[in-house]
Amino acid sequence: MTRRALIVRGGWDGHHPIAATDMFVPFLEQNGFEVAIEETNEVYADAERMAGVDLVVQAVTMSSISDDALRGLRAAVEAGTGLAGWHGGIADSYRNSSDYLQLVGGQFATHPGRHPDDRPGDERDNYLDHTVGITELGRGHEITAGIDDFTLHTEQYWVLHDDLIDVLATTTHPTQEYHPWHRPIVSPAVWTRLWGRGRVFVATPGHTPEILADPNVRTIVERGLLWAARTP
Repeated sequence: MTRRALIVRGGWDGHHPIAATDMFVPFLEQNGFEVAIEETNEVYADAERMAGVDLVVQAVTMSSISDDALRGLRAAVEAGTGLAGWHGGIADSYRNSSDYLQLVGGQFATHPGRHPDDRPGDERDNYLDHTVGITELGRGHEITAGIDDFTLHTEQYWVLHDDLIDVLATTTHPTQEYHPWHRPIVSPAVWTRLWGRGRVFVATPGHTPEILADPNVRTIVERGLLWAARTP
């Protein structure tokens, strides 16, 4: 049985929405999906089309979304369409739309930077060595089972979130003399969410295609896409 995946991509070019999503098209096709790609989120307002979508891969950093498109996306997920993505393409989208933030369950707040004396003046200012730790729940979940804690050198997302998410992996922001917080902050790095009859999957690593190519990150994202998709 062929299922349908819809990739919606765009927004800030710094997250490489075209190159990043292109990485996963062959995987989806190999797993029985017919893949369509849209460069605008207005497709979400097309109720007839969305009713036939089994998985939405959301890859639009920042940007905005119309009321009609947002209502369409929420209705589709409630009816069983899966919603999945990584990094800012899903966790830093549509900042002014609270209904979108509620749907996803977590929102990018910041990515703490390197020491001020160790910043080259480009995106590497926010690249830190950090650990992604699999939670007890994650060790038994099909998305993260068999994956050990791993380290990355990239942006480390600080995420604001609610209690309706199921956290499969976390990352901890330590205290630093040059940061204003006074105790370590634990943020979700991989989570799932049940919404109506739909499933939501989010992984915060994925700033560049190189990070998405990390074997641990790529495995988590690929499994997350399959997990989120509507069950035949």
